[in-house]
Amino acid sequence: MVRLFDCAYCANKIEPGTGMSFVRKNGQLVRFCSRKCQRSLLDFKRDPRKFKWTKKYVPKIKVKAK
Repeated sequence: MVRLFDCAYCANKIEPGTGMSFVRKNGQLVRFCSRKCQRSLLDFKRDPRKFKWTKKYVPKIKVKAK
């Protein structure tokens, strides 16, 4: 049985034989589907909920004034 992993940043499925793994100092294994996701999380410390291209995106709710 082939095991599919989710990207730690965008939550897309990672196909077997692709992607990158990163081991943090505390031993936690973090998997990424692309270099774009890796740099966004580790280097730039971006929040995936703010970008539309991620599955973790949460749209802002607009409140109408009465």
